[in-house]
Amino acid sequence: MSDPNTPERKVTIGSYLALAFAIVFFSGLLQSNEWYGVFDFTTLNGSFGQVAHSVSETSDGVVEAAKTTFRGVGGSGARDGFIFALTLIPTVMFALGMINVLEHYGALDAARKLLSPLLRPLMGIPGNSGLALIASLQSTDAGAAMTRQLKDEGHLTKRETDVFTMFQFTAGAAIVNFFSSGAVLFTLTMMDGSLAVTSSIGLAVAVMFLFKFVGANLFRLYLNITEGKEDKNQNDNDTSTKQEMA
Repeated sequence: MSDPNTPERKVTIGSYLALAFAIVFFSGLLQSNEWYGVFDFTTLNGSFGQVAHSVSETSDGVVEAAKTTFRGVGGSGARDGFIFALTLIPTVMFALGMINVLEHYGALDAARKLLSPLLRPLMGIPGNSGLALIASLQSTDAGAAMTRQLKDEGHLTKRETDVFTMFQFTAGAAIVNFFSSGAVLFTLTMMDGSLAVTSSIGLAVAVMFLFKFVGANLFRLYLNITEGKEDKNQNDNDTSTKQEMA
């Protein structure tokens, strides 16, 4: 990402095309095993293969192997934490690499110009956070890595980072987690054959997305209250110190 102290580059048609590709790439719209899956972050990120952790024999003499992921099962403590962190490295490296490529083609400049008028009033964060916002809907790891890079390079203040983190924390990776586990609820039926859940999937996604903004703004309100008290206490302390010195 570019130095925040350098002048902003001119936003060109290529910048908007790079932004459009980034939105599609990180949104999960093309997540599939079909050929177009190569344009999706999660598909390209892939997954670890499975390993056998136990073998059992059925009543009819068939030997079956129970399998689990690379992380394994039954771990605990620092060792299990290390293996979990190790599984995050490919995702973080891939996400940051793609962001640097897209930034080279002006995607962040286009995002800043288009999304700042939207994200500033909604959450008080700059528009160049847009790609991290989109990525966080599909991958908590990618969203966190992008946000950390924005913070380290001065694009986000501490307050903006805190608010943005609350947005990501609320219903983290909402799109992937919902469609991989929650969406199955909409297929359940009652004994008479009627649907058990009468709401629509679209409404459920809209409610989750809405309350992510609600959570971020509640935290903004909390920061306004607590930071105001801290400022008042700091001013009172400074006044007391000056009176004592006098």
